[in-house]
Amino acid sequence: MNIRSYNIFFHLHTVSGIIISAALFVIFFAGSFSFFRDEIANWQKNESVSAIETGVTTNFDTVIDSLQKNYSLYGRDIEIAKHYNERRLDINLSATKDTLAKEEDKAGTFFYLDTKTFKNFTYEQSYTLGEFLYRLHFFAQIQYPFGYYLSGFVAFFFLFAIITGVLIHWDKIVSNFYVFRPKAKLKTIWTDAHTALGVIGLPFQFIYAVTGTFFMLSLLMAAPSVALLYDGDQQKLYEDLEYFDKPVTLLQQPLSDVPSVEKYITATKQQWEGFNVSHVHLYNFGDESMQIAVEGELDRSEKFTGNGKIIYQATDGKIVYQKNPFTDISYLDVVKNLMYRLHYGDYSGFSLRVISFILGLISCFVIISGVLIWLVARDKKNIPLKKRKFNAALVNIYLGICLTMYPITAASFIAVKLVNPASQAFIYQFYFIGWLLLAIAFTLKKNLYFTNKYTLLLGSIIGFLVPIANGLASGNWFWLTYKNENFQLFFIDVFWIILATSTLLITFKIKRKPA
Repeated sequence: MNIRSYNIFFHLHTVSGIIISAALFVIFFAGSFSFFRDEIANWQKNESVSAIETGVTTNFDTVIDSLQKNYSLYGRDIEIAKHYNERRLDINLSATKDTLAKEEDKAGTFFYLDTKTFKNFTYEQSYTLGEFLYRLHFFAQIQYPFGYYLSGFVAFFFLFAIITGVLIHWDKIVSNFYVFRPKAKLKTIWTDAHTALGVIGLPFQFIYAVTGTFFMLSLLMAAPSVALLYDGDQQKLYEDLEYFDKPVTLLQQPLSDVPSVEKYITATKQQWEGFNVSHVHLYNFGDESMQIAVEGELDRSEKFTGNGKIIYQATDGKIVYQKNPFTDISYLDVVKNLMYRLHYGDYSGFSLRVISFILGLISCFVIISGVLIWLVARDKKNIPLKKRKFNAALVNIYLGICLTMYPITAASFIAVKLVNPASQAFIYQFYFIGWLLLAIAFTLKKNLYFTNKYTLLLGSIIGFLVPIANGLASGNWFWLTYKNENFQLFFIDVFWIILATSTLLITFKIKRKPA
């Protein structure tokens, strides 16, 4: 590569990386914890389920009976789904199509149903720290759709930074990978670490840059298609993308006896061995036109993309629509499923999620080291003192914001155990206000060494207190959860012990560099 091209790519890499660095750090840090969203949610609620996701295992007729005690279901479209490996099911009741229904029975609603106690919970009541961190990694706390688009553009510019980074390091990418000079000058140390860890995490970072862009900007990119090809009919687009089924017209002919839903679930599972049901849609419940859609997928260890679906006519069991998970795999299925599986890292068991978490934290270090390289490279005598002070203040604020995420996240795990139940408002206030106060405190210190070392030390100390707080608040000490085979509860406690130990050891290794 000639010097001119190298300089162009180098500056593009630097500018694109610096602009998005703080937002990108938040995405990767919160995203790393999001790999354990379900474990964190169950740990907070003291609920344990199987560590292996097997779809909905609850009897659907029992669920319907529970719903009928509180709601008039006739003429509604009912969705029963399991999106996460938790005890609670998503229940979505549409507004009834029955024009003769009482006014109080017409409105639709959404809630969660506990499959053990059959109690209903609103979204706010079911909100957990796991959900908070998951949504933080794509800025869902910012008003929709601005947070989504912000995270999408950050992912896009990150992809740009990755490509330009590979181009500028390409000629020496192998040889530089094996170079580490801990006794060299500060810029050299950060450059070696940035290059080596950047290469290690390169495939991981590339996957998340591509899939993050796809998820967050796909609607924005599809907007012209909706206007031109669908005459603004977004519902039709979603039907073609197989997110929704076509509406079924209500006949206004109530059934004398509503057929068993569980019967059709069993029939579907018997037809396709290893099929896990994740969604059930009941269209026009209790009417002659009632249809039952059973949707799910094959075990991912058996088939990477194996989405299947059968729609039955409820009155006679006739199959209206069928999509065989073994044979009817479309290009659309592969693209959608590939993006989801790669982004969530759930296609190769629990160990892959642990590896993804580690690679996520490595990515955080790559981001930090890139910023510090930028600072050290501009801390030279030929640069005006005013600019050097501005650069130092900028990085000081940046590190104060980013590195304080660790102690406030650890503290939030303790807070949701001590304040039970911890509401959505409480989690928001505790996390964001605590984060702001810590960021201000470390920024005012104006010492990068102090911020690096003592945010890790503070996070480590608080991290060790997480399993203690859990044991005192719930009685679920990690040796008891291990004995009772409550893996998810056991994992979070041990996870914090290991993470706090690791960061504490790193803290001891951080030494002030002689001037």
